[in-house]
Amino acid sequence: MDRLISMTVFARAVEMGSFSAAGEAMHMSSQLVGKHVQSLEQHLGVRLLNRTTRRHHLTEIGASYYERVKVILAEVESAEGLAAETRAVPRGRVRVNASVTFGVHALAPCLPHYLAANPEVTVDLSLSNGYVDAIDEGFDVVFRIGELADSSLIARALAPYELVLCAAPAYLARHPPLRSPHDLAAHECIGFSHTELRTHWTLEGRGERLTVPVSGRFMANHGEAMLALAKAGLGIMLQPLELVRLELAAGTLVRVLPDHAAPKRPMHILYAPDRRLTPKLRSFIDFAIANFGPEAPTGDAGAGTAAASTSFQTNSFNSTS
Repeated sequence: MDRLISMTVFARAVEMGSFSAAGEAMHMSSQLVGKHVQSLEQHLGVRLLNRTTRRHHLTEIGASYYERVKVILAEVESAEGLAAETRAVPRGRVRVNASVTFGVHALAPCLPHYLAANPEVTVDLSLSNGYVDAIDEGFDVVFRIGELADSSLIARALAPYELVLCAAPAYLARHPPLRSPHDLAAHECIGFSHTELRTHWTLEGRGERLTVPVSGRFMANHGEAMLALAKAGLGIMLQPLELVRLELAAGTLVRVLPDHAAPKRPMHILYAPDRRLTPKLRSFIDFAIANFGPEAPTGDAGAGTAAASTSFQTNSFNSTS
């Protein structure tokens, strides 16, 4: 006999108090109930129930076995429920947090496709560059850029985040040419406030890694403001590819020092390990991996390279862009 079925029948017989009551509840004869219990006893080599003509009583080993069986059957039920959830239609609200530039220029433009494919899901998107406690603030998922510290969150790797060094053609026409990162010291550089990008930029290329000092008459804590000043010809800026992708394609901005680039930064989507992957959460994570994962197609040949996918536990990261 199937052992799991026999265990189910045994547990029901204990709970109902008799074979006949268990048989009635499970739509089988009391004789078949007895055969299932007997099959378990033969397999275990012990007596589980002491039987009389009217009632049965658990033996000492039978009582211990029953407690274990209840746990096993509960786990089986939970596993089957999880499988059913996986097949279910995603529905409900997904609370998402992301950094401002990534959220506005990369994530938000893709969300209409996700919402169209999941008509019973609503998305509550919160954008911030500061520290976010995903669990305390009730976010289902968070996107974070940069190195991550250990914690209780589960992280899925996305494609690396690329920063682009660029300026308006009009600015470059009025200033000395740039042949190496050291030449940036003689140029107006638009700084990102409250981060190391305000005073120093790190660039890699031609077999070297350099951190060079930069300065300028304007700095801001928001990429959109920096973009406006760069397009107006105020200076050179180092900002995410997502922010300047359209301007590079249109020629209103051009790459500076194309043989050098800022080190790519890791990016992850994070969620709490005790959050069951409900259909809505699973669907959103799958959407994020498909659009921003290591193997996701990019809209720019230089937008990034594939990174090895990893899963590990980590803290939220205080993103700078």
